[in-house]
Amino acid sequence: MNTPPPDSPQPPVALNQAPPSGGAADLQQLLASGGGSPLRRWVRRALWVALVLGIAAAAWFYLARDGAGNGQQTRYRTTAASTGTLVVKVSATGNLQPTNQVDVGSELSGIVEAVFVDDNDVVKKGARLARLDPSKLQDAVLKSRANLASAEAQVLQAQATVMETRAQLARLEKVSELSGGKVPAQFELDAARANVKRAEANEATARASVEQARASLQTDETNLGKTEIRSPINGVVLSRKVQPGQTVAASLQAPVLFALAEDLSKMELQVSVDEADVGSVKAGQKATFTVHAWPGRSYSALITRVGFGSQVKDGVVSYLGVLAVANTDLSLRQGMTGTAEITTLTRESALLVPNAALRFEPPPPPEASARKSGGNIFSSLMPRRRPSTPKARVTPVGGSQKVWIVQDGRAVPVEVTVGATNGTVTEITGGELKEGMEVITEVAETRP
Repeated sequence: MNTPPPDSPQPPVALNQAPPSGGAADLQQLLASGGGSPLRRWVRRALWVALVLGIAAAAWFYLARDGAGNGQQTRYRTTAASTGTLVVKVSATGNLQPTNQVDVGSELSGIVEAVFVDDNDVVKKGARLARLDPSKLQDAVLKSRANLASAEAQVLQAQATVMETRAQLARLEKVSELSGGKVPAQFELDAARANVKRAEANEATARASVEQARASLQTDETNLGKTEIRSPINGVVLSRKVQPGQTVAASLQAPVLFALAEDLSKMELQVSVDEADVGSVKAGQKATFTVHAWPGRSYSALITRVGFGSQVKDGVVSYLGVLAVANTDLSLRQGMTGTAEITTLTRESALLVPNAALRFEPPPPPEASARKSGGNIFSSLMPRRRPSTPKARVTPVGGSQKVWIVQDGRAVPVEVTVGATNGTVTEITGGELKEGMEVITEVAETRP
């Protein structure tokens, strides 16, 4: 068998010969044979061109933005500082109550024989509201009267005994005087004197028994009178809680049978004043309030008392405030919920600026933004976190703060001293700010 030399040419491949099969192996064979070399060179060149174009576009975008930022202009929205009346109000919610509400009960136990009033009835002081069955108490009164008569009879008997013993003593003393002290014997005189004192003591005891019987009779008569349950005030029946035939048991606590309101033409609104506002709420301040029953209608009120004792509900500390309310048309009713606006401060001719001007902070200059970002192309391409909204500054009354005005297209700070605020505008009590000066409230737009 003859072996061809190493340098001898390979036999040509026939054109009609089928390509070798085998998937990836066939492709590798094709590339290795040099058939895919132009394709690979074309793909490699396309990738390099795309990379260069991307870097060029990023550089152009960064430089264009930086150039625009260096010449950008910021426009602001402004509001003129004005002189006006500052009214500071505090909100509080509570319920309407009568100025004097009385719960009427019974000291006695028994069966309700009759009820003479119903809800919403107007009653006068002393008017009958209900009556308990008086049978047992009437019997007790008769018994007490009999005891009193017996005691009075014993007093008469004791008085007769006193008269008898005194007469006996007087006779013995007369005999002793006539006999010169010989008769009667001394012990007989002493016994007669003791009998007189004993009779006088019995008379005093009988008189005391009379007083005791008279007191018992008076107590029974008083209890008999208490079977008539009467109104203690002039007012209106708010609620009736008893029916005829019902048994009243007044053992340890008097049961409530009626609730009376003294005068509904004068009421009070009891509100809960928040602990943050209680320092500015004082007696004598005026207020207005509304109720859900009469939407759109405002009622006038006056602060009469602010409690020192706290009340805690759901972890919230508040203090009881009482407002006097006129209810001449009786449109307000007990228990209605009222939302009050208490005027705590009224300042005339005050220099006022909107609170947005006190919260405003100018945006940082573009140079600072570039330095912060690192000043390179790749940092500009990285995603950035959205800047957070600055927190509202809280400045105490009398504190120093800045507002910003526009001069030559730039925001310029002005030092001011702030006073009271109503949540919308704030009083300026000192500083260089004058009436009519335009203060910045927010950025309108930024453009090249």
